[in-house]
Amino acid sequence: MKNTVHFILQGKGGIGKTLVSTLLAQWIKTTYPEAPLRCYDTDQENTTFSRYKAMQVKHVPVMNDSRTIDPKRFDALIIDILAADGNCVIDNGANTFSPLMAYLLENAAFDLFKESGRNVIIHTIVGGGDTLHDTAVGFTTTATSTKVPLVLWENEHFGVLQTPSGKLFIDSQTYSDHAHKVKGRVRLALRNSDTFGADIKKMNTSRMTLDEVIQSERFNIMEKQRIKTVYKSIYSQLDEVQW
Repeated sequence: MKNTVHFILQGKGGIGKTLVSTLLAQWIKTTYPEAPLRCYDTDQENTTFSRYKAMQVKHVPVMNDSRTIDPKRFDALIIDILAADGNCVIDNGANTFSPLMAYLLENAAFDLFKESGRNVIIHTIVGGGDTLHDTAVGFTTTATSTKVPLVLWENEHFGVLQTPSGKLFIDSQTYSDHAHKVKGRVRLALRNSDTFGADIKKMNTSRMTLDEVIQSERFNIMEKQRIKTVYKSIYSQLDEVQW
């Protein structure tokens, strides 16, 4: 993998965009250590990704003094991405989803990336339970707006991805209509909240990477084992994506 640009896009807040960003960035760094990795955080309200010191995430301020988003400030993001070779991961907040998508489309940014030798991948998250409807709409919006290949992250933290009638999201017409654009799926499996859930929360709250957790005395051997199990599952799925 070289010169890839990964946008994490989903209009619903609190669905796991930063978690996906951190997992993806760590996988890229581990799997392709020879290629430079640059990470960006465009979220203007919850700059969580930029708090991961180990990943040296650059925050991109796109709000002006009036606390409104200035689309032209996205120029700095695009210019920075194109300034050097390497892989890039961009975490985008719910508050900047629509403005950033509009900017990318209006300015033909996807075409510019392609002309510059960059491969763009959009990572979109669909959640289960009460989040399914809204996130499925976000998936559809993203899929119909561009010709960019997608990676679908299925977040089971809120429940299994199925309708009240019991139909799984991947069996729905909504997914079927755009399945040809999906180059891979990554399942964020629902695990025991008292063990796996608590450990992942502890890691995320501390803004730590897997390498930092393994080296830290704040996590006992079983906490480390469970976290490594989660990462092994995610990494193996990312290995199967048709990049």
